[in-house]
Amino acid sequence: MHKQEITVAAAVENLEAVTAFVDEYLEEIGCSPRSQMQLDVAVDELFSNIAYYAYPQGNGEVTLRLEVAEEPPCTVLTFIDSGIPYNPLSRADPNTTLSAEERQIGGLGIYMVKKSMDAVSYAYEDGKNILTIKKKL
Repeated sequence: MHKQEITVAAAVENLEAVTAFVDEYLEEIGCSPRSQMQLDVAVDELFSNIAYYAYPQGNGEVTLRLEVAEEPPCTVLTFIDSGIPYNPLSRADPNTTLSAEERQIGGLGIYMVKKSMDAVSYAYEDGKNILTIKKKL
């Protein structure tokens, strides 16, 4: 398994650098454009949520670990932060049969991530939020 990491301040300004880090690696391993786009959307959603909500009292960091497994071939992205404990997977999926006006605000981004990835998991260990997404290549 190949593995790389990037650690940056949990600030929206760093989203571009994080996305570029992921894209460079995905292009290097020959990821399909469709999978790369889905992973980019997931990175945008998950990193932005950490940047906006994980550290209400000030600044903090987020580490993004990127791994590529051989069997079966898949990309595994793990977001690690020391912010307030929060499991986005515990929130109920939005009712997508309702009109936009009838739906509650929020929750659609993580729902899209769950639908576009092959696996999504969350753990809180040693004072850290650990959210992992997996996409088959």
